[in-house]
Amino acid sequence: MIEPVIKELCEDEVIDEAFLADVVQGLSGWPKTLPCKYFYDQRGSELFEQICEVDEYYLTRTEMGMIDYVAREMAQRLPHIGQIVEFGCGNCEKVQRLLDAHPQVDGFVAIDVSKAFLLESVKNLSRRYPALKVTPVVGDFMEAQPLPETTAPRMGFFPGSTIGNLEAKDARRFLYRVGRTLGEGGYLLVGVDTLKDRRILLRAYDDASGVTREFNLNLLRRMQQELGAELTLQQFAHEARFNEVKSRIEMHLRSLCDQFIAVGGKYFHLSKDETIHTENSHKYTVERFQNLAASAGWQSRRVWLAEDDMYSMHLLQYEGGVRMTD
Repeated sequence: MIEPVIKELCEDEVIDEAFLADVVQGLSGWPKTLPCKYFYDQRGSELFEQICEVDEYYLTRTEMGMIDYVAREMAQRLPHIGQIVEFGCGNCEKVQRLLDAHPQVDGFVAIDVSKAFLLESVKNLSRRYPALKVTPVVGDFMEAQPLPETTAPRMGFFPGSTIGNLEAKDARRFLYRVGRTLGEGGYLLVGVDTLKDRRILLRAYDDASGVTREFNLNLLRRMQQELGAELTLQQFAHEARFNEVKSRIEMHLRSLCDQFIAVGGKYFHLSKDETIHTENSHKYTVERFQNLAASAGWQSRRVWLAEDDMYSMHLLQYEGGVRMTD
């Protein structure tokens, strides 16, 4: 059964205002940026599902190949978990592996920013697990979200190496907030992509079929449709870069000519070959990620590595003892 939505990010017109404010702020800066969370409207979520199926994008395929084994081992270690909370749940496919391995779990909280996609996903999940109390929460997982009360221990779930999209300070803040939300002694299973050959990384974010290109350009399309932005999609190109200093893949929208974007009553000039930075995907060694987690109050309990160290999954437990500002 599906519990009522306990918090929505905001009504549609307020979401548009927040979107507009973020776009204006990002295009006013140097270099120009756009927040990657706005990739995920209904179409963006569907495009990301397609990205997960392309040959070059190893992350989802590799994580899915690990998760059954990880789930079984966790069931032996953590037979007392009663509630799972997924941050950025997408289509809820991965969490089903955890639910199958943990039949004692009676509550699932699904947090996602795309309302239509979220509600469709939890409807499908509830049909498969009719006894499970499913609570959809429409919101940004970077913000504090209320959870249904439970006396059983909670486990957070953050797959897909989404944590790599965050700058180190934001990743630390997110981990701290999750720890405070789940409570002392709570667990978090998180997928983390590893540092590897840059050619493998670049292909994963610039697939030959062009799905990632459409995903990146969808952000501009949303600006046109929802904010009335005046721009020409054909005058932008998708570009993936590897930043060796920061150990991350960067996604950009490159201007193919000298042009303007008009939005919110303002005009923003882009020179030819100037880019709008839309997303980062940081890659971590095991030790570097463990140090990051420890700085936010988490203790590493188990690490699983895929073949050739292509991907990692980390089981963390929150111990607290760290002071940060929520």
